[in-house]
Amino acid sequence: MALDVVRGVALCGILVANVKPIAHMVHVGSAAEPVVAARADDGWLGLGLFVDQRFFPIFSLLFGVGFSLLLESARDRAARPRLILVRRLLALLAVGLAHMFLLWRGDILTIYAVAGLLVLLPSTWLPRRAVAVLAVVLIAAPPILGANGIPLVPGLFLLGSALTRYGVVDRIERSTRVPAALGLLLVAGAVPVTWLQIRSGASGADGFSSWFGLAGLLTAGVYVCALLLLLRTPLRPALVGVFAPLGRMALTNYLSATVLVLLAARLAGGDPDGWSTATVLLLAAAILLAQWAASTRWLRRHRQGPLEWLWRWATWARRPPLRRGTAG
Repeated sequence: MALDVVRGVALCGILVANVKPIAHMVHVGSAAEPVVAARADDGWLGLGLFVDQRFFPIFSLLFGVGFSLLLESARDRAARPRLILVRRLLALLAVGLAHMFLLWRGDILTIYAVAGLLVLLPSTWLPRRAVAVLAVVLIAAPPILGANGIPLVPGLFLLGSALTRYGVVDRIERSTRVPAALGLLLVAGAVPVTWLQIRSGASGADGFSSWFGLAGLLTAGVYVCALLLLLRTPLRPALVGVFAPLGRMALTNYLSATVLVLLAARLAGGDPDGWSTATVLLLAAAILLAQWAASTRWLRRHRQGPLEWLWRWATWARRPPLRRGTAG
């Protein structure tokens, strides 16, 4: 359940960051910058400190976690478990390409599918220690080299896979001290790095991209630790009720959000660059509220979201049950 909550929160943050880039498709008819590629002139203002690059790492990490969990399940259920993974990634690639060319060029699913085929799948033959070391190297390299966003995907994938293979994910809801200690450590790093991001962005100094990427990673870690701690408090039922339905239908909600933002942009007209922070937040909130209501209602009668169900069908090459109470 914790993974669904974290995924739901990440989905909300990604939508807020993506509203303007998606809306640009209506205004200029071409792709605006995706969420993972913020500019130095706006990455330190307003939502940039709390949203840009802050939720994308969480989503990428969870993709690696889900990949390894599926591999564990496939090993128990299939003679050729890696074939299951290949079908899943190819199906995601098809969905991502359709999303990219039909709706929004900033699609991330295509990148996830390709990185999964080139990095995650080969890593299944490596020992978990090698995967962990490689994850650290691939995560550390982009900020050092002045890159951020997409170059971080392979490392975050491998980190999620390593956490699963070491059993950390299985114990994620049973620990309070670990996320508390790790969260404090991450805060101690995130505060000065974010200040350096602000300073370099304001002055136009070299190194903005490096500080931006590193601040995003550290802040994303703080968010995850904070959520894990809150899930150990009386706020757990509220967090589960609000964010778990969104997280359980993340693929459906991610794709439908693009359609809803494009529709809103067409109705609103004008240049999305002129939208205020309040406008972006209100539009994102309206979409998320509609998605939450639809997800909650749908999951009362169905095991998973409609696109998640189709993805599962393509993964296992057989039709899974959709309605609750139907034999699997």
